[in-house]
Amino acid sequence: MREEGLSASELGRGIVEHAEHRGQGGDRFDRWLSIGEAVLLSIVALVAGWSGYAAAKWATESSLLLAEEAAARTDGSRAHLHAVDLRNFDASTFNAWYAAYTVRNRQAMALAERRFRPAFRVAFEAWRATRPETNPDAPKGPTYMPQYRQPGLREARALDAKADDAREAGEAAGRHSDDYVRTTVFLAIVLFLVGISTHFPLRGGRLVLIGLGTGLLVLSLVLIAGLPGPPG
Repeated sequence: MREEGLSASELGRGIVEHAEHRGQGGDRFDRWLSIGEAVLLSIVALVAGWSGYAAAKWATESSLLLAEEAAARTDGSRAHLHAVDLRNFDASTFNAWYAAYTVRNRQAMALAERRFRPAFRVAFEAWRATRPETNPDAPKGPTYMPQYRQPGLREARALDAKADDAREAGEAAGRHSDDYVRTTVFLAIVLFLVGISTHFPLRGGRLVLIGLGTGLLVLSLVLIAGLPGPPG
């Protein structure tokens, strides 16, 4: 990912130029200091490459999970609408049966019963067994019976739960990506500090910048150690 601002080829070229620049003259301490700077830059380049890769992988994982959430929401809404349609159909066939029942039209009652869905017929027969004509405690209708099942509603709830899980996982993956990006920014600061240290004629200034860079590198390594690795 280019937005992290770290190119492997540019980092490698910078390390070589840095070593050549510091190797032209100077005493033994300066040469060892230049070697330390080159080693530090090499480590930072490797860690920055890993951090950028992990950030990209987690960003992709977040996008996939959020897309999965959207698909599950859509399927859940479709399942819920289908369940509502079936309940409306059951209600319409029962109303037709009840209208025929109130006028004692057995032929119309039989015709309405033939339109019952098999699953609704189970609830209807259980409701009739409660003798609603004489039993004041009988349920109001077949849809109020425990035998009445709506698989579409169960499917919709399952899909909603799946969507919730995907959203939470997607948000977590996005946070991991942001954490890796933040670490990559720290590593970019290390590169900047070590890079400008070559322009300081005083050893003290160079040592301060190298020390700051080393501290940020250690902090970055600690942060990376506390983060999950890139998703497979």
